[in-house]
Amino acid sequence: MKKKIVLIILILLISLSCLSLYASKYFLQCSYYTITNDKIEHPFRIVLLADLHNSEFGKNNERLVNKVLEQEPDIILIVGDLINQNEQDLSIALTLLSSLSDSGIPVYVSYGNHEDNYEKQFNIDLKDRYELTGAKVLNFEYEDIVINNQKIRLGGLYGYCLAEKYLASGEARKEEVDFLKEFQDTDLYTILLCHMPVTWIINNSLNEWNCDLVLCGHAHGGQIRIPFIGGLYAPDQGYFCGKEKGLYYSDDQTKIMLLTRGLGSTEKIPRINNIPEIVIIDMDPK
Repeated sequence: MKKKIVLIILILLISLSCLSLYASKYFLQCSYYTITNDKIEHPFRIVLLADLHNSEFGKNNERLVNKVLEQEPDIILIVGDLINQNEQDLSIALTLLSSLSDSGIPVYVSYGNHEDNYEKQFNIDLKDRYELTGAKVLNFEYEDIVINNQKIRLGGLYGYCLAEKYLASGEARKEEVDFLKEFQDTDLYTILLCHMPVTWIINNSLNEWNCDLVLCGHAHGGQIRIPFIGGLYAPDQGYFCGKEKGLYYSDDQTKIMLLTRGLGSTEKIPRINNIPEIVIIDMDPK
């Protein structure tokens, strides 16, 4: 009898593990946030995507596209790593960008580490390729745009975004510091696409830079999510860091970083208990 119970438990555990592996690769989950601010006068909705890593959700990513469009966003923001740095074929990423752009909804993309490394490895200008689909790439660039009658400043860059004080030690990059100083010089509500999250939550960048909302990816939600504990490992942060997804605030609670678990992965260990995530952000007046 005991052997039968042990066998049943073992079968259940194996079944649950297989289901979790499958769900963490092919299912899609929507996470909803509402952010309010005095600078917002007209509400608008953002859909945030990150870390596709050439994953496919249905043929030509139809399930992903349909799920995004069901949310009726005013703007679609993609914060890096659409591709894998060692795979030269761009068809999955370009097809997704084309499908999203064909909807008529503005699509903006920033680089991740895989875009940065891809350009160095294959000597291909990804900005040109991405923008042929109708999307707009922001790499050390920003635009003052109007979304649903609300004017904002939207920028994007690939980098760590350390504070200016780190220039003296050589840890900060002057190109990043110069861009962020110019980007923050506005009375408009600012949204920054920045793939790398670590300095915003570890090195005090959220307090140092005047960015109202920073949108990040890269951490993959900790890759393996353990119930009641959280993610196993986040790049640059290590094991069980507890900071792999969700909202993080500046000390005065006025500035926010939102970190998405993303959609895919290139890790040798697959995503487990970590369903691919579409983030929906409702921006509302305070």
